[in-house]
Amino acid sequence: MHCLDKKNHLVSNDKLRMTQQRRVILEELRKENTHPTADQLYETVRKRLPHVSLGTIYRNLELLTTIGEIQTLEIAGSQKRYDGVAQQHYHVRCVYCGRIDDAPIAPLNRLEDKLYGTTVYTIMGHRLEFLGLCPECSQNEEAVRFAEHLLAHPNGPN
Repeated sequence: MHCLDKKNHLVSNDKLRMTQQRRVILEELRKENTHPTADQLYETVRKRLPHVSLGTIYRNLELLTTIGEIQTLEIAGSQKRYDGVAQQHYHVRCVYCGRIDDAPIAPLNRLEDKLYGTTVYTIMGHRLEFLGLCPECSQNEEAVRFAEHLLAHPNGPN
């Protein structure tokens, strides 16, 4: 038996089965909500499953994203990060250390409504990321100067 994933690719039910590896990956991803990279998650999962491969981590993260169990965060200029919370929500990212946290506001669905009819695009959704400094980096003068310069000149020197 097969079903369609979010990209309308056929996926067999055996791929959808919650294997031990898949379950551990999901548990570790949801445990701390730190939005880890695949490499970071690999190091964590290996503590519970010492023989797991990095390829297995990547394949399962792709599948879990495809079937809507998790989100893949694709942030410009950095490795993909993974979020164990599948529902649409926003993030805030520290521009100095790269830490990512959930932004505590509800999705702005009316934003899409405002754009409808003002563009020739068919609007299918949106992503919104807030930029700033995490609490630790906010105490670091070098980080503050870096962030102020970066945000004042987001495209670099002209």
